[in-house]
Amino acid sequence: MNRSCNTRSKAFTLIELLVVVAIVAVLIGLLLPAVQKVRAAAARMKCADNLKQLALAVHGYHDARGRLPENSLGGSGGPYGPQTQAWSWLARILPYAEQDPLYRQTGLPSGTLYAGRAAVATPVALFLCPSDSAGPPRDDAADLGVWASPAIPAAPTNYKGVSGANWGWGDPRWRNPAADGNWDGLNQGDGVFYRTDWKAPKGLLAVTDGTSNTLLVGESLPEHTHWLAWAYANSAAATCAIPLNVQYPADDDYSWKWEYSTTFRSKHPGGGNFALADGSVRFVANSIDLTTYRALATIRGGEVVSVP
Repeated sequence: MNRSCNTRSKAFTLIELLVVVAIVAVLIGLLLPAVQKVRAAAARMKCADNLKQLALAVHGYHDARGRLPENSLGGSGGPYGPQTQAWSWLARILPYAEQDPLYRQTGLPSGTLYAGRAAVATPVALFLCPSDSAGPPRDDAADLGVWASPAIPAAPTNYKGVSGANWGWGDPRWRNPAADGNWDGLNQGDGVFYRTDWKAPKGLLAVTDGTSNTLLVGESLPEHTHWLAWAYANSAAATCAIPLNVQYPADDDYSWKWEYSTTFRSKHPGGGNFALADGSVRFVANSIDLTTYRALATIRGGEVVSVP
């Protein structure tokens, strides 16, 4: 006798399916912030490693030449443009950062930026923070692509030398003369790097405040400034006279104003990375006291201070 069995296949009901979808959505919602935090932490660590390599390259240059690498913008803030030999300290450390072929392409020490324009337009991974999408070479760089002729495209940098804490432009809140009364942080900074520092060559012994207490290189965001070219002396330094990641005016074209574009800022939550003159790297919080921040930026201010 044939016996037939009525069997029902087990299947999800619509309600069960919706519950499963809801659970998966909740899990993804919980997981994404964790993944983003891990990525942010990894990017911050990579950025710190970049700064470490830059500091070591600065020390390598110093050991070989007996002085710190310099910015060579001529005169008192000029002449400007691609027809000059205004190479930055970043360009000069290329051989000590495993970039000797690119260094030779610049034509340093005697070539102009225009003659070395292929190098000027070459992105250097070491000069870029992984948290920022600095992008390809830009043709709107101040002096190289806007104000001077012939214009040349410029590859950006996320890292700039610390010019010190003296400053005299823009918002009165940030004006801060040096101990000798000098406020010109662009041409006579009281830190390690400024755009005409070739006129006053110095070694690490000049950092009398202590290399472990002096900021050397910090983070910048090319998207917020037209002074962005790694190769150019007029774009390779920033000031600590103005707070880290200072708030921009909402209704202002800040990208052309020194008091906002020549500052340190990053996309790392809560602050930014800095290399110190001894080669170490520290994360500096946005909440750092401005007096302390400024004191860390000077090389011989005589302040008793350390990175918090």
